[in-house]
Amino acid sequence: MLRLADGTTVSRPQARDLARLLGLQTSARFAEYDTMIVGGGPAGLAAAVYGASEGVRTVVVEREAPGGQAGTSSRIENYLGFPNGVSGDELARRALQQARRLGAEILVTRSVTNINPATREVSLDGGDVLRTRTVILATGVTWRHLVIDGFDRLIGKGVYYGASRSEAAATHGLDIHLIGSGNSAGQAALYFANHARTVTLVARGDSLEKSMSRYLIEQLRGKSNIAVRLRSEVQAVYGEVSLQMIDIRDRQSQAVYRQDCGGLFVFIGADAETAWLPGDIARDGRGYLLTGEDVVKSGRWSHGRDPYLLETSVPGIFACGDVRLSPVKRVASAVGEGSMAIALVQQYLQHDAGAVP
Repeated sequence: MLRLADGTTVSRPQARDLARLLGLQTSARFAEYDTMIVGGGPAGLAAAVYGASEGVRTVVVEREAPGGQAGTSSRIENYLGFPNGVSGDELARRALQQARRLGAEILVTRSVTNINPATREVSLDGGDVLRTRTVILATGVTWRHLVIDGFDRLIGKGVYYGASRSEAAATHGLDIHLIGSGNSAGQAALYFANHARTVTLVARGDSLEKSMSRYLIEQLRGKSNIAVRLRSEVQAVYGEVSLQMIDIRDRQSQAVYRQDCGGLFVFIGADAETAWLPGDIARDGRGYLLTGEDVVKSGRWSHGRDPYLLETSVPGIFACGDVRLSPVKRVASAVGEGSMAIALVQQYLQHDAGAVP
């Protein structure tokens, strides 16, 4: 049961119905756009901001809520302009407001089911079909899931993929565990340490240096209530109504330790889900989209000019952010690529598809 501010009460609403009740846009205002951005993470929102500000008719299609994986980050410490750090959800909220103010349309709870590269017709779930002169793929990646005894039953009941600021207060005075050894795990550990009694980072590898930025490692070492368990993995989770205990296995000695746990947060990396895209759009073996020089190297480019830096194997379809094949996976680089994508869209519209109206 959900009660809205105006007194309306609804029982178990579907995500799209809830979005409409909250006044969020779920349907497009026009039949045709200059660019359609698929994905509302940092890359997609940056593209929306710059596209709308440049007078490009822009629509964003986001299947869940804007913010993407960055929206689950408790605190991003090294984002330019925020000396005290910024949470992922706050950054997403500000970007969303900015994009809307400038005139971009943001459709939430909608999914793209097909893109026709020849006609530039884009099909949405529900049967809607929109036309667009260009497409920017900013779908990001999705969390890898763990196969652990009792895990799925306790998702949302003490076990979470990623973490947001809203969960931190609920861990006050508890002993919590994080699985992962990347920057997202390190950022979350630091933030949770301000609320939880203890934070234990569980990592399969023998070192954090291989996958985590040095500044984060130094900050972790400076927190007395953060512990790191290397060469370890969570083997099972327990709890009737909510998470209560977990088993941690030492991968070297094979010993298993049962510990009280008030929250388990998973940061084990992600995969690109691009199998739904047409085969014309080239990908690597893991599904990441090839762009620019990588397209040429793959032999998938046949147009008369060289591809633009963020252009896929289909002229006029671009990719930016984590879904693009690149060794750099940072919020700042995703934002930079999103803004760059709009500049390349404008070049394409001016030279390949006529001038921007």
